[in-house]
Amino acid sequence: MRAVSDLAGKVVVITGASSGLGRETAEAFARHRSRIVCAARNRENLEKTAARCRALGAQALVVETDVTEEEQVARLAQTAVAAFGRIDIWINDAGVTEFGSLEDGPFEHHRRVVETNVFGPMLSARTVVPIFRRQNSGVLINIGSVLSKVGQPFVPSYVVSKFALRGLSETLRAELADHPHIHVCSVLPYAIDTPHFESGANEVGREPFAMPPAQSPKKVARAIVTMARHPRRERHVPRYAAMGFFVHWAFPETTERLLLHALRAWHFGPAQQSDKEGNLYRSRATAGAVATGPRVSGQHVLPPGCSGT
Repeated sequence: MRAVSDLAGKVVVITGASSGLGRETAEAFARHRSRIVCAARNRENLEKTAARCRALGAQALVVETDVTEEEQVARLAQTAVAAFGRIDIWINDAGVTEFGSLEDGPFEHHRRVVETNVFGPMLSARTVVPIFRRQNSGVLINIGSVLSKVGQPFVPSYVVSKFALRGLSETLRAELADHPHIHVCSVLPYAIDTPHFESGANEVGREPFAMPPAQSPKKVARAIVTMARHPRRERHVPRYAAMGFFVHWAFPETTERLLLHALRAWHFGPAQQSDKEGNLYRSRATAGAVATGPRVSGQHVLPPGCSGT
């Protein structure tokens, strides 16, 4: 007989649940019989996520949500509470990116990245923290990145947003210091094998790829579940990724130069017509998939795009 999980019956709200890491995270909680509230902009893909959760024996609810819209975020929380009576875990996974230098493309694209990746989690926190206070319990998990701690060329607004998201987590922990049963956690993954790169806005004119070794979204989803069960301030996935920060601290100029050259050589494929808006303002049909296996670029076999890095 299957043991009853301590997450069984817990109400879990997941933004960005229509694709990639968000979808895998929903399924990971579904395996524990949690009650899942799936949120994103694409209802069709959300319904697919919910169906997969139900097939695993979990209750799943779909709420079409643009996290940059305060009224929609409020509706998401209200719908979850109306359906299940409470919210136990809220996961901020929704995110977008813009490939190019800071001076490339319309500044509005960079603004949109920040609105989605920073203002979205801020609106979510403003909405769910009062619920946690009333319950005197809750876990808020912000999905950051290794780029929450170190800069990288070609994704400036994304890096800025992930630094800011880590700052949001730090601030909320201080604000909630008198509430020991409310936890604010940060998960900082390295590259994840999802369609995040192919759906991003692109001013480079070349197809982007994750720098190897890209990891499975299932692995990161399992780490998120572990964080929900045993909350801690911060976790790198994989854990050894934290070693890279020491190298950067010890040899910053050398590390930055090597990173720039490596990204120029390995981060992008051949020149091609690119989607300059990507999924910044609209959800793309390809976003519902979870990538599997490597794609080939020129002479090199490179891993697929990553999410949350």
